[in-house]
Amino acid sequence: MRQERFRVWLRLVWMFSKVNLLSTSGPASIVLLYKEAVGNIMTEAQFVEAVGFSNVLPGSGAIKLAMFVGYEAAGWPGVIAALIGATLPPALGMFALVGILEQIRGATWLAGFVRGMTPAVAVLMVMVAWKIFRSERGKKLQRRALLIAGLSLVAFLLNIPSPLVLVGAGLLGVVLFR
Repeated sequence: MRQERFRVWLRLVWMFSKVNLLSTSGPASIVLLYKEAVGNIMTEAQFVEAVGFSNVLPGSGAIKLAMFVGYEAAGWPGVIAALIGATLPPALGMFALVGILEQIRGATWLAGFVRGMTPAVAVLMVMVAWKIFRSERGKKLQRRALLIAGLSLVAFLLNIPSPLVLVGAGLLGVVLFR
């Protein structure tokens, strides 16, 4: 019996490690996890319940799903095994990336690379802002949106904290866009 539990724990670690290594998005990981879990360590009904509960609660979907599947498969030890499998590959990947970045930190080409990316990122941000500003009707700028943008700019220049600017802009939007 003890050996069987250990196999389930190892299967959970391996299953979530494999899912995290082979997929990068939520929907793709759910499909892969379905193929790995259903019929092997849980029923389809249990899996559907786990996906449903993990989507209702706030937080990372992958971590919540790992906890639910782990618990359904093997109780609290299963939660720990699934979390190890779900968090270990990304953590090791980040450590490897940080190690590489530490090695090239002083490289002169890296500073040029970052300086070259900065204008592109700025243009992308401006383009996103432009698309947000444009209304869905007629693709014309609305004066009310420009008013809120102007007041937000003034607030930022006056060093008003960003959360307060956003709440103020939202409240102003409620009044102006009725």
